[in-house]
Amino acid sequence: MPAFIDKRLDEIVSTFEPYRKNNRLLDVGFGAGSFLKAAARNNWQPFGVEVSQPAVEHLRECGFEVFCGELEKAVYADDHFDVVILSEVLEHVPDPMSLVEASVRVLRPGGLLWATTPHGRGISARLLGLEWSNVCPPDHLQLFSVAGTRGLLSSAGLKRFEIKTHGTNPFEILHSMRARMKGTAPEKNGLANERESFNRVESSYQLNEFLSDSPPRRFLKGALNELLNVVGMGDSLKIRAEK
Repeated sequence: MPAFIDKRLDEIVSTFEPYRKNNRLLDVGFGAGSFLKAAARNNWQPFGVEVSQPAVEHLRECGFEVFCGELEKAVYADDHFDVVILSEVLEHVPDPMSLVEASVRVLRPGGLLWATTPHGRGISARLLGLEWSNVCPPDHLQLFSVAGTRGLLSSAGLKRFEIKTHGTNPFEILHSMRARMKGTAPEKNGLANERESFNRVESSYQLNEFLSDSPPRRFLKGALNELLNVVGMGDSLKIRAEK
């Protein structure tokens, strides 16, 4: 991970402080473990759930208490955690309702569910349609709208929540638009080759690192995100929900 990601994760974890009661935090689908490490740096007792056996083994070697499998099968007690994190997970699972319900079960009353997932009605989805890189079954099985996310949270029993739409990758939009202008024909695999030649994650990291590099740029990033949220066009849904 780029160094600025660790700093950003520390900033996010710092917003969990008002919810610190029993000091336990759970990251579901922890991947490389960056959130777990940020929580540990901020003196939380972090736990993790992940379906990838190599990822679980790696984090166990790092000293973390993690479970291999789905959250629904983990044996955590009810009302056990102050914070449950679902970062870029909901889009991958076939039954997001079961996952959110399981998260609510292990979350203590008054605790925080913090989640992110791609926004299926954001600017990139609207402009690019099926060409958007987040439309990628079977890796991504779900794409949520704000209304759909609100319904998911409400049905799981969460009553106090905030949903914001932030972020976009203009490089991906411009790249796809250029491919269209060239007249790239999907039936000739040209469009697929154009998409494969573009690294969405790397370009997003580069943009975020540039915008995080100085106070003026951070101010600009914040202002752009607020604008995207006001018009409901950000590419990512940022979710904070209290039990």
